[in-house]
Amino acid sequence: MQVLLIADTHVPLRARTLPAPLWAAVDAADVVIHAGDWADVALLDALEERAARLIGVYGNNDGPGLRARLPEVAEAELGGVRLAVVHETGAAKGREERCAARYPDRDLLVFGHSHIPWDTVAPGGLRLLNPGSPTDRRREPFCTYMTATLDAGAVNDVQLHRLRR
Repeated sequence: MQVLLIADTHVPLRARTLPAPLWAAVDAADVVIHAGDWADVALLDALEERAARLIGVYGNNDGPGLRARLPEVAEAELGGVRLAVVHETGAAKGREERCAARYPDRDLLVFGHSHIPWDTVAPGGLRLLNPGSPTDRRREPFCTYMTATLDAGAVNDVQLHRLRR
């Protein structure tokens, strides 16, 4: 199962729409996972229309319209991988231990908020992935998103994709 991981899109505040290569990745993915900070319901509508399957959560910059349609935490099983999606995980220091304690029955946690790509494994095996932001790089050299393959209970082929400004 091919999954696309995005977060912190902030459309239309940081960009009018998603970059063309990201829309192509949406079309190619079996599942699109969005870890919050959409900024506007129109992007949720567009992704729901275009993605084969969409799993998303709201972020700290998402208003009532998005919060009415999205959970704070989403959980699913994809390709045998037990997944959780959340926007915020707190400070980088101690993140793995905190998340392993909060999501003890999950194999993968996708999160956002920092706009900083992240790929680590917590004690006990929880994989933590933050795809960064495809529209607002902040302190990072590139805007980013991630893809991965979920199969037979394993997270494979995690790739961080850089986007031109």
